[in-house]
Amino acid sequence: MKRPANGPTVTLCRGCCCGTTRKHPGVDHAGQVERLREGTAGVGRVTLSDCLDACAQSTVAVVSPSREGRAAGGKPVWLLGVLDRDTEDEIVAWVQAGGPGVADPPGMLDLRVFTPARRIRTQVP
Repeated sequence: MKRPANGPTVTLCRGCCCGTTRKHPGVDHAGQVERLREGTAGVGRVTLSDCLDACAQSTVAVVSPSREGRAAGGKPVWLLGVLDRDTEDEIVAWVQAGGPGVADPPGMLDLRVFTPARRIRTQVP
């Protein structure tokens, strides 16, 4: 199924430490990417970043708004500690609901929100 170019985008850090068994042993990193891609298919998309430069918050994901979300004032939302299925499920549910600017983060996802340094924020479209 083709993923819409204008839906919310989840950018998942997979570089130097996020998404590695060296830093997070016991986490199925490849499975995480696949679950997020499957869960957002048809309504959003998942992209991988080499490094989002927020290593202390690992594993980091950024949920960027859809066109509709941007028009409503939505901004990219940075999430820390994306390491478990509950968090993955909440990200998927948020993308399915429309993402930033359209829907509030579900469940406990708002507790994972953080603000990176301005220099880092400019690296994500």
